[in-house]
Amino acid sequence: MSVWIGLVSFAAVAGLLTLVPGVDTALVLRAAIVRGTRHAFATALGVGTGVLVWGAAAACGLSALLTTSQLAYTVLRIAGAAYLVWLGVKTLVALWHGRASVEAAEDGDASGGLLRAWARGAATNLLNPKIGVFYIAMLPQFIPPEAPQLAMGVALAVVHDIEGMLWFSVLIFGVRYTRTWVARPSVERAMEAVTGSVLLAFGLKLAFSEDGRS
Repeated sequence: MSVWIGLVSFAAVAGLLTLVPGVDTALVLRAAIVRGTRHAFATALGVGTGVLVWGAAAACGLSALLTTSQLAYTVLRIAGAAYLVWLGVKTLVALWHGRASVEAAEDGDASGGLLRAWARGAATNLLNPKIGVFYIAMLPQFIPPEAPQLAMGVALAVVHDIEGMLWFSVLIFGVRYTRTWVARPSVERAMEAVTGSVLLAFGLKLAFSEDGRS
């Protein structure tokens, strides 16, 4: 298998994964509706940063700890679950007290708000051990024996990132061009409720799964 065949083959697999709705999609959509285009792209870039780190770790063999060490996997699983539950509860509590619009106003367009959006996307991805397991299982199949492991692993992660950013761009600009409708308070509240519930559900599922790998 050549490098180009590996890249194209992985692109097909990663493309299908990208289209499957998950926590990352929910976070980006929420940012687009509640905070606007810039915060949504910052969140998406955070997600992409997490993908790059997982790709490099898988290529170096570092993330193999997740499959060989039950303790390492459990620690990351609990940390990720706690973070998702915290985000979900925080979102729902803010919605209950009518603070969603206040939070968005506090973020504004300041660099601090964009940095927090990036960090939120990165942390959500990095604390999800299932992403690590996916890269451990999939990446070796697309890395030719003669190719540099780290460089090829990062290249595959970049392919995944490009596909992810293209898909997120479709969602973000879709929200932007329907802004008149999605900017309604009722729609924003509904999105906050859905996102908070999704984050909470994913967090609880991750926390109570027996080994988190199924």
